[in-house]
Amino acid sequence: MSERKAVKFYRSYWEVAMQLNDKDRLAFYDALMLRQFTGEETSLKGMANFAYISQKHSIDAQVKGFEDKTKTPLVHPTQGGTQPPMVQVQEKEKEKEQYTIDFQALLDFVNQSFGRKLKVVTSSVKSSFKARLKEGYKKEDILNAIKNCKENKYHKENNYQYCTLEFFSRSSTLDKYADRTIVTESDSILAVLNRKS
Repeated sequence: MSERKAVKFYRSYWEVAMQLNDKDRLAFYDALMLRQFTGEETSLKGMANFAYISQKHSIDAQVKGFEDKTKTPLVHPTQGGTQPPMVQVQEKEKEKEQYTIDFQALLDFVNQSFGRKLKVVTSSVKSSFKARLKEGYKKEDILNAIKNCKENKYHKENNYQYCTLEFFSRSSTLDKYADRTIVTESDSILAVLNRKS
């Protein structure tokens, strides 16, 4: 959402406001600013309402001009409007961290779990893991699937030949194997996967 930084304050607003008593003038100014910065209409009474109605055309024109220019409707901050830049940066970092995996740690864990010597995580496999996280799977689901496959009779009998990173990046694999073992925050491998590269 675009945050409005300034508005034009026309002389006509001031001239109308000067005809009001202090209480009505404050109500008029508050309604004017609320509409200009959040798009929200205020229910006014008496002379404050009369003053606001007399200026409504230019007030609405300014709001429409801003919304047309930014292609964004004004929204009250308590209804999901813009947040301070620092909050936005923190939320973006948190979201980025949520979809980030330390792939070297994951590769090491798979090699250790299955006695493999896999060397690289391809870009397509990385994309698949990121897609799973964006779909709502958790890092714990990936680790649970690996742990469960390690204990699975079929995979043991086949010397873990299918237990590759690509295999664990599939939603069908996570659906099949992720719900048996519980990985907790105390598990060291989860801490490693969350490590910032």
